[in-house]
Amino acid sequence: MSSWKTQGKKVALVIGAGDATGGEIAKRFALGGYIACMTRRNADKLKPLIEEIEAQGGIAYGFGSDARKEEEVIQLIEKIETEIGAIDVMVFNIGANVPCSILEETARKYFKIWEMACFAAFLVGREVAKRMVTRQQGTIIFTGATAGMRGSAYFAAFAGAKHALRALAQSMARELGPQNIHVAHVVVDGAIDTDFIKNNFPEMYAKKDQDGILNPKHIAENYWYIAQQPRDAWTHELDLRPWIEQW
Repeated sequence: MSSWKTQGKKVALVIGAGDATGGEIAKRFALGGYIACMTRRNADKLKPLIEEIEAQGGIAYGFGSDARKEEEVIQLIEKIETEIGAIDVMVFNIGANVPCSILEETARKYFKIWEMACFAAFLVGREVAKRMVTRQQGTIIFTGATAGMRGSAYFAAFAGAKHALRALAQSMARELGPQNIHVAHVVVDGAIDTDFIKNNFPEMYAKKDQDGILNPKHIAENYWYIAQQPRDAWTHELDLRPWIEQW
């Protein structure tokens, strides 16, 4: 995969590059000169995003990968580091927001939500950190949520997983910060401008015209900002919410 076009370029890896936030983050880093490497469970769904980045003069690669599977994560990171370039930024952006009453929640779904939102973050974070430590450089950003700050009714599984993700980020930051690796946790507090919100929560989506829901492009700008911060003023936790969102 490596060529003269990729030589000397840094890699930004986005785990969970969906059609909204993850995709915009990948596009922002590609615009900034990084090679954008992106994953989804289904690699075919990444083709439009890759084409868009390439049409704008960027370099992008897509991978089908299940971040809950240790073997797949190890192979993914090794492939990128060996064939494309050094991962300088890793963004973990897998969603797992599935509301359910605690009276009806199943053990299987509870465990799966934890796997998606926390365990997968551990696997990817560990493998990327191993490479960054040898270079004494890198940025790791985890996408959090309001649920990581407080547990709401019907979100026991999601809140438990996101609380665990936040703790993982804090622990990694304290261990890896002295080795010049910036670990950050972004709390996205509010609805995001996505087709899911548009189709399922029209009353919430109606707030878009008054900047009442988060714009994925604006979220991506904050991730870019974190990754470019000088190390004498690193942000560990950043919360993003629309101006009308309740705290």
